[in-house]
Amino acid sequence: MRFIDEAREHLLQLNEGVALLEQGQADIEQVNSLFRSAHTLKGSSRMLKLAPITDTAHALEDLLSALRDDKLSFDAGQHSDLLYQAIDSLTHQVDQLAEHQEPARLSAKDASLCQALTRAAEGRQKATFLPEASPSTPEPINRERPVQEVSLKTNDSVRIKLSRLDDLIKLMGEVVSSHAHMRELAKDSRQLKRGVSQIAPKLTNALDMFSRELRAGVQIQESLIQELHDKAMQLRMLPLSTIFDSAGRLVREIARSMGKQVECRVVGAEIELDRQMIDQLADPVIHLLRNALDHGLEPPQEREAQGKSPQGHITLSAWQDGSWVVIEVRDDGRGISLQAIRDKVQQKNLMTEEQLNALSDQDVMNLIFLPGFSTSAMITEISGRGVGMDVVKSSVVDNLQGSLNVHSRLGQGSRFSLRLPLSLALMRVLLVKVKGQTLGFTAQHISELVRVKRGAMMKVAERDAITLRNEFVPVLTLSELIHLPDKPEKIKKTADELLLLVVQVQHEKLALVVDELIEERDLVIKQLPGHLRQQPLISGMVTMGHNELVSLLHVPHLLERSRKAKITGGVQTQSGRQASRVLVVDDSLNTREIEKDVLEAYGYQVTLAENGQDGLEKALLEDFDAVLTDVEMPVMDGFALTAHLRDQENYKNRPIIIITSREKESDRRRGLEVGADAYIVKGSFDQNSLVETLKLLLD
Repeated sequence: MRFIDEAREHLLQLNEGVALLEQGQADIEQVNSLFRSAHTLKGSSRMLKLAPITDTAHALEDLLSALRDDKLSFDAGQHSDLLYQAIDSLTHQVDQLAEHQEPARLSAKDASLCQALTRAAEGRQKATFLPEASPSTPEPINRERPVQEVSLKTNDSVRIKLSRLDDLIKLMGEVVSSHAHMRELAKDSRQLKRGVSQIAPKLTNALDMFSRELRAGVQIQESLIQELHDKAMQLRMLPLSTIFDSAGRLVREIARSMGKQVECRVVGAEIELDRQMIDQLADPVIHLLRNALDHGLEPPQEREAQGKSPQGHITLSAWQDGSWVVIEVRDDGRGISLQAIRDKVQQKNLMTEEQLNALSDQDVMNLIFLPGFSTSAMITEISGRGVGMDVVKSSVVDNLQGSLNVHSRLGQGSRFSLRLPLSLALMRVLLVKVKGQTLGFTAQHISELVRVKRGAMMKVAERDAITLRNEFVPVLTLSELIHLPDKPEKIKKTADELLLLVVQVQHEKLALVVDELIEERDLVIKQLPGHLRQQPLISGMVTMGHNELVSLLHVPHLLERSRKAKITGGVQTQSGRQASRVLVVDDSLNTREIEKDVLEAYGYQVTLAENGQDGLEKALLEDFDAVLTDVEMPVMDGFALTAHLRDQENYKNRPIIIITSREKESDRRRGLEVGADAYIVKGSFDQNSLVETLKLLLD
């Protein structure tokens, strides 16, 4: 319990401060410091419902307050023993808490001690008091009588200057990086042995023994260095309570100034992050909370008019998800209007109407992160919601190597999710070779590494793609995506196979063609120098053997580049006729977007749904000319969706096409039984076949 360490630090300060008072060496600031320690003990224990500690600290605070405000003059004979008795009692209570970790097992407060402190604060106490007899309460220590058996206790924590701790972490990082050179030497020794065996066979055995011992020594040293670095990193981990604890107070203060009623709930404050992350996280979290209050939650009268409780709710929560920490800011306010975003984008000429119409609902929602999106007041539904959101995104994505997502429903509220690595200092890195150059990817963005036959590639919306477990994944050559120049070094390639590195941010995937896999290992991340930190492609550097510096590619930026690289030209579009409306239902973001690109290239108007239930709700709210659906989806699968749609009068005869990875004949039969007009297997997907099938069914 963090309270125990903090309490012991304050008790140590109280002991030292009272000693200075006795010696006549304390000034007014020293008395203020004593008062603050007692006040902090009272407040912290009250939050944890540690009533005996709270009551004792409160009585001690009363006496120190009187001394601080010059209502009393310190008299060693009158006050020293009383102050020491209070400190001893608090120390005993904290020791009990440390031993049992159960507030219920704390002994009751010493009522006579508390009364004596109160009387002294009022100037009515001039003598020592008689403590209550209790087997669980230590007898008071009085310098006028012989001491009992006393045990000396020390804190199990120490204070370290942050600069010294950072220097230690940096030094450990250099040790880990330099050890890579030792690994290379161990590899070189094996090559040396092979060369010597041909020239001087008699030296082979001796060199072989040396090589084995060197490799064993390097492995042992690597294990010890890694453990030492891990222990050093743990010293810099801090709980999110460092910034979460003040969130409730901040929300209440802002809400009060705005005349709004708000309840703020904080969950997961015990989750730990590297202090380097904590330092940069405070501003984005505060900004999101301010936006939720100012532009998310409605005034009480407006909420009541909508049938809501006059009191709004904001939840700040955190939880660990593998090597990630997720932080979420949620409100139950007015939500974000997609139409308002579209209107603002057109008003500010940020995109053309054609570009805007091609975006999915989520893409439109993400426009609030555009720089300059909300430099002026917005209309009521999203008033100012985007102010500074580009700064928040830059901080989370570029500086903290995380991701930021927003989800909102009009009239029901908004949810901003920050997904962050536990630390930026040491991360799992996958190293690959492209055009003779070594490049790295942090492991949290890597989905898988696969080899595929060139013949397995398909053209979808004029882009290369593959099918991976029921979803389409677009394929791009990494060297072309980042404009990597050729090197004279020859690269070995397999004529009929491609090595694909599948990267992922949230639900979006991209397969990158690379030449060679080198290795995967934990590496110390070096931050870029200040003048390079504004470029988005490189997120950091790592040091390999022989002091080779390797660039780490920033995956969110690669995905952004891939979106801009979309080619949708060269296909026939519907002209001279009203565009048909098609609903695409699939739980894979990649598949939805690829099918959307295909259909929109041929002039169809496309609406997306992420599962069967979502698709059914949208189909009942709007009228679609055709429905394309996957089978394997959460909440409601494609077979159930098809059956439900066929029960609706206006969808009895509308085209429904199932597109799935299921190839079994039994699945095909079931699809036709529930009412599907066509059944297309993703593995043999052909966009021309899909378009021709849809055109045939609609005509």
